[in-house]
Amino acid sequence: MRMTKADDQDRSFQDEALPHMAAVLRFALRLTQEPDQAEDLVQETYLKAYQKWDQYARGTRAKSWLFTICRNVYLRADERTKRHEEIVAAEVIDGTDSMTGEGTVFAAVGERDPEGTFWSRMIDEEIMRAIDGLPAEYRDAVVLSDLEELSYDEISTVLDVPVGTVKSRLSRGRHALQEDLYEYAVQSGVIAPRAQPEWSTGTEREGDET
Repeated sequence: MRMTKADDQDRSFQDEALPHMAAVLRFALRLTQEPDQAEDLVQETYLKAYQKWDQYARGTRAKSWLFTICRNVYLRADERTKRHEEIVAAEVIDGTDSMTGEGTVFAAVGERDPEGTFWSRMIDEEIMRAIDGLPAEYRDAVVLSDLEELSYDEISTVLDVPVGTVKSRLSRGRHALQEDLYEYAVQSGVIAPRAQPEWSTGTEREGDET
């Protein structure tokens, strides 16, 4: 039996799009914060993806293409753009990143964890709570990069911002997370506690008394 164009499209969609449904659902959950809304968002995302499948370059990264559709559907449906404008304005005013500070989570694991496996050791409810607490633009960048492993270029496409903005948001999001998760990382044994300065221990050196 000869395969029709519709049959070919269905098979291609099943092979390339459907395997990423779990990832799209994770992303939808981060966007909506509500399981029911996330499921509806995934359904609409896949409906639109199927309708636009002829626009997709087969054999490329269907995952990032689906994320782009998912986010666009979410933004259009809920008109949540106010926060976006606030974050963009803040980035224009302050174009520098503050990823410094001895003992912070990412700084502490950076040298011995260049591949970022830190996340794979700590992804649990506490991590997701912290990620969900980030401003939306920072959260999206962190989720797409550190959880879904998209490249800067792919994230730029999904979020419709320049690569430089992606790096800035990712840096700021990680900085916020490292402060929020420091105590948790210490308790989990991922990093050692910060060294306490001598003056904070309550002991005094000889000759310090006046």
